Amino acid sequence: MSEQPLGPLFVDIETLELLPEEREKLTHPLIGGVILFSRNYECPEQLKALVLSIKDVRTPALLVAVDQEGGRVQRFKEGFTILPPARTYGELYDRDKADGLEASHCAGYLIATELRELGVDLSFAPVLDIGTVDSAVIGDRAFHGDPAVVAELARAHIAGMNQGGMKATGKHFPGHGAVAEDSHTCLPCDKRSWPEIDCCDLVPYRLLSDVLHGVMTAHVNFTDVDDCLPTYSIYWLNTVLRQDIGFSGVIFSDDLSMDAAKIMGGPDERVASALAAGCDMALICNDPDAVDLVLDRLKRDLPADTPKIWPVTPRVCHTSSVPGMSSNR
Repeated sequence: MSEQPLGPLFVDIETLELLPEEREKLTHPLIGGVILFSRNYECPEQLKALVLSIKDVRTPALLVAVDQEGGRVQRFKEGFTILPPARTYGELYDRDKADGLEASHCAGYLIATELRELGVDLSFAPVLDIGTVDSAVIGDRAFHGDPAVVAELARAHIAGMNQGGMKATGKHFPGHGAVAEDSHTCLPCDKRSWPEIDCCDLVPYRLLSDVLHGVMTAHVNFTDVDDCLPTYSIYWLNTVLRQDIGFSGVIFSDDLSMDAAKIMGGPDERVASALAAGCDMALICNDPDAVDLVLDRLKRDLPADTPKIWPVTPRVCHTSSVPGMSSNR
């Protein structure tokens, strides 16, 4: 087993098992984690074996993550509790505040406990975007259209995740909810002024900076604020997120293979720009050739204190109040 610090790159793998060439790639000092997708999942037993094989590659073990929000974005289904989208908790909150908060809390707990049981370290959640427009990519992934309610429901969700043994990563900073376009396929432009963004999208980050361990960036061009996408912007990541909001956790880029991110050039230029702007971890997904190019070209001194995400002690939570929930276990 290789022993070396974790690097700043999150990459993916092809199928249900770790291929020999992938195992070799994961020993590269620039790699620090693996993100899994639906193609990597068949059943809980297979997932547990896959995660163990990834963690066996090196010491300290690579981080293993997934997008397991519920609703449209739930990568693992068979054998897992099928959870509704975040908007469900917002709608319940509008009918009964206590029930909405309890449901959000219990959903966070379920996500964390089911993943941690199989060795997965992180679900990139919760979504902190504000549901202000009919967005192609966010939509019902947003808890609510009121920033304060988003923060309240997200805090309950994060508390559940923490009790289930998992730290939380809020996304997509500073906000993806006010644009209809999908940054996977184009470059969304948000033309609102700084005051409009500050009193809306940034509210959850300000209110939750004490409980968020990670933040993931948005590939959205805020044309009235900064010329760079937040992923590549020292202003957004250092001046706003670090200094103004006071966030001290791990900053993840969203997937740098998404079309919106390609504005910065080739894969190596994207990764270098994201890290230089302040991202601690850069994701490159669904493009193995891009990963190979980055590993071949990118030269960077690794920090002595590579970001690590540790689980917390789980507690018991009852789940009967989660609406729209079904079990595939």
